[in-house]
Amino acid sequence: MKRIITKRIYEESTKQDGYRILVDRIWPRGVSKEQANLEEWNKDIAPSTELRKWFGHQEKRFEEFKKKYKKELEKQEKELKRIKKIAQQKQICLLYGAKDEKHNQAIVLKEILES
Repeated sequence: MKRIITKRIYEESTKQDGYRILVDRIWPRGVSKEQANLEEWNKDIAPSTELRKWFGHQEKRFEEFKKKYKKELEKQEKELKRIKKIAQQKQICLLYGAKDEKHNQAIVLKEILES
């Protein structure tokens, strides 16, 4: 498997990013489709609206968020397999809009895809 990286959607895209997937349920504010430079926007593997609102990007809730999000991802086995298959061919860049680079859904998703 090639590398899987995470990156804020607000950072400039580069060729080194590889296959760029936005993993947010809502489109990031102030980013045009051209700026995003995505291969895909995958809302299916993003956290549910309820989970996202509950988490509210509060670091103290991250461990619980992680457990709940992993539970949600169990229903997305087909999507996860498809992304892993892409990762066998090229690097994947999981994009997210959150300000916190250590406590977000892309970090959790990366962990699952690499396991």
